[in-house]
Amino acid sequence: MGLNPFELLILIGLLLVVVLAAVVAFVVVVRRGGSTAAAQPRRGLVVDEDSQAAAVAAGDQVRAELERVTEQRQALLEEVQATRAASELEVSEARAKADAVMAAAHAARSAADEEARARRNELRDQRAELERREQRLTDREERLDLEARALEERARHLDEVKAELKAQRYALADTALQHQQALERVAGLTAEQAKAELVAVVEHDAKRQAVLVARDIERQAAREADAKASMIVVGAIQRLASEQTSESVVSAVHLPGDDMKGRIIGREGRNIRAFEQVTGVNVMIDDTPESVLLSCFDPVRRETARMTLTELVKDGRIHPARIEEVHERSKAQIEQQCLRAAEDALAEVGISDLHPALIPILGTLRYRTSYGQNVLKHLVECAHIAGLMAAELQLDVAVCKRSAFLHDIGKALTHEVEGSHAIIGADLARRYGEHPDVVHAIEAHHNEVEVRTVEAVLTQAADAISGSRPGARRESIEAYVQRLDRLEAIAGGHDGVDKVFAMQAGRELRVMVVPETVDDIEAQVLARDIAKQIEEELTYPGQIRVTVVRESRATETAR
Repeated sequence: MGLNPFELLILIGLLLVVVLAAVVAFVVVVRRGGSTAAAQPRRGLVVDEDSQAAAVAAGDQVRAELERVTEQRQALLEEVQATRAASELEVSEARAKADAVMAAAHAARSAADEEARARRNELRDQRAELERREQRLTDREERLDLEARALEERARHLDEVKAELKAQRYALADTALQHQQALERVAGLTAEQAKAELVAVVEHDAKRQAVLVARDIERQAAREADAKASMIVVGAIQRLASEQTSESVVSAVHLPGDDMKGRIIGREGRNIRAFEQVTGVNVMIDDTPESVLLSCFDPVRRETARMTLTELVKDGRIHPARIEEVHERSKAQIEQQCLRAAEDALAEVGISDLHPALIPILGTLRYRTSYGQNVLKHLVECAHIAGLMAAELQLDVAVCKRSAFLHDIGKALTHEVEGSHAIIGADLARRYGEHPDVVHAIEAHHNEVEVRTVEAVLTQAADAISGSRPGARRESIEAYVQRLDRLEAIAGGHDGVDKVFAMQAGRELRVMVVPETVDDIEAQVLARDIAKQIEEELTYPGQIRVTVVRESRATETAR
């Protein structure tokens, strides 16, 4: 019913009170009926029946109530038993938990005891280690005390020795002063003078020794460097097969006969004036049989004029209008030839990504010469040399070949733009998107800009090899003679030089020195100084070898 045991007990008590009250009432009624029965018999019969019915009803009610209370009591007992069973279960679970907690506590206590035992053992070991360390420190302190006492003894001994040495030094100083004074009297020199003379002798010997060591080092380095460089350069030159050409600023046009000269000149010279005005080339007609010379600094204009005059002579019709017509046609042919020459050179070198605007400029170098050497062929040759040397040195072959191939492209514009061809070519390459390393190699190949990359150095080397090989270039007699005179003047300006001879077309310089003035070591120094001065003051192709000759002769007469 949802009532706790206490409330059920109160309810049972109330029911018992009600039952007792009903019983008491029944007894009272019965007793009253007996006392009034004699006085009123008929009415007493009725009362007895009513009382009996009421008593029976009250009994039934009491019995029903007792049955209900009994059922409730039975339900209460069952609930109490269920509650007791649940309580016993909870008690058993609590006891099991308590046992588990006790077991865990026992295990924890055992672990704590074990850890405490290990900690005690560890502390015991640490205490023993500390005792051993203290013992070692005590032993070390004792040794240090012994060493300190020994050092004190040694210091006292050193003080005694120092005092003794000081006394000996004073005595030696007095003796040395006496000896020095005696030496000064004997030698006739003061101590400062003797010291200066000794320093001069030692300095001279040191210089000689330094020169000997430097000479050995230089010779060894030169042998190794020359061997490696010669192997690379000779290999590059050997593998390069190019023809040697020599060109000039004058072109000759052969004529079928001397009467053609008159037709070229024309009536009162009108044809030759028109030709020179249209082509910009000077026509030189002299006594040379069946030949006319065309002179012009611009090789493209000179070649255009040669083609024009050749076609006019072949056709036979020479007049101003015909000259202009043939000249325009020759200019178109020259442009096509220049473009084809540039494309052929690019194909030979292996460059396929050059800017289209640079190809016609490059093609004009077909008719440009430098000291008689064709510039376009020189560029192709330099590219091959640079590529071969770059491959030997394990450098970027493509960049080195491109730098060497484009290094003289500025020569195509030198008659149009102010400045050196190196700077002009660098600006041109930079304008059309060439790599900065290629631009730097172009502008630095004549040292107008300080060299900063290996590609620039290799471009200089390839240019020098191509220009200095025999037959590649021609040099004017005046410049050649001036260079020889300057070489002899540079060598003759040094002290001790007797005679100077420039040999092998200025590639070797032999210097004769006075043997009494210049010794063997000074001859080595003199050769190096002369070579350095030549490098700083002169511009020349290839190399110049400086040889200093010192000859000693001993002559006696037998009588």
